[in-house]
Amino acid sequence: MLKLLVPVDGSDNSTRLADYLVKWLGRLAEPADIHLINVQPALHGEIGMFINKDQIRDYHHDEGTKALQSARARLDEAKVDYSIHICVGDPAEVIVQFAREQQCDQIVMGTRGMGKFASILLGSVASKVIQLADVPVMLIK
Repeated sequence: MLKLLVPVDGSDNSTRLADYLVKWLGRLAEPADIHLINVQPALHGEIGMFINKDQIRDYHHDEGTKALQSARARLDEAKVDYSIHICVGDPAEVIVQFAREQQCDQIVMGTRGMGKFASILLGSVASKVIQLADVPVMLIK
């Protein structure tokens, strides 16, 4: 069974990615094991002085759940089975590490989520995943 890691960030591009994924899975000869992942940025600085670790964990979980909502709705509608994962850290590094640990066969992701300007300033997550990944990366525009 093909094991796919599908990073989503809650953007419109993530919704298009889920739509494409549903169509693509329908053409595959074998079933796929789908892992939706959302990576929340780590909170840095002195934030720990104001809120505790449980509140930070809950915040990341809530934000990750929101970001996964649209893709999950598309996959649920198409009756595609999947599992969800919410992680914290540098998105590209976490995505690649997760793919290694879970022995994923491929990463299927959108080309951008934050927009062109933010991508220029922050660097493209997709570009970094391509550089770091040990498995094929399929980019969906």
